[in-house]
Amino acid sequence: MIIAIDGPAAAGKGTIARKLASHLRFHYLDTGSLYRAVAVTMLSKGLDPADVQAAARTADNLQPDSIPDALLRSAEAGEAASIVAAIPEVRASLLKFQRDFAQKSPGTVLDGRDIGTVVCPDAPVKIFVTASAAERARRRHKELVEAGSDIDLATVLADIERRDERDSNRSSAPLVAAADAHLLDTSKLDIEGAFQAAIDIVNSHLS
Repeated sequence: MIIAIDGPAAAGKGTIARKLASHLRFHYLDTGSLYRAVAVTMLSKGLDPADVQAAARTADNLQPDSIPDALLRSAEAGEAASIVAAIPEVRASLLKFQRDFAQKSPGTVLDGRDIGTVVCPDAPVKIFVTASAAERARRRHKELVEAGSDIDLATVLADIERRDERDSNRSSAPLVAAADAHLLDTSKLDIEGAFQAAIDIVNSHLS
């Protein structure tokens, strides 16, 4: 069984996906971490994330497990990841890896931007997790401050809105809810409430 979870940055999809995978004892893949890994690898080599050929080569030779999570979760990595994720050659390079992972037994949970529309369009369960830009910025700002950053909230909000614009309007696999996806708005939900709502959606497909 494949559970596809999509949504914009900081909507809570990653936390929900991890909790679902743990609850169901399914394999979990944060597909966004693959794009962040490409971005971090490029930045570490002084490469421009918008360089199509360099980004494609980096994706082809990616070793995501070798990159510390702290680097992957930085604001700089997130911004650069949104740039490389808009490159069709990068998405094509990482697509097979994602689809192969999705076939693991007994089941998988994948979260990202295009899981239900491109990576696993036939997934029996699709959830599109969203929240207001203001709430997503508040959450991301709190996360970054707790990690030691002194970034201000206005900067985080501008970054969120810029990434939303780029992700939704890119030519390759834009961020959009699949027609058969369940919409889960977490703006007014804490993580336990959001997780329970996701469990209810999954259970409705299992019954």
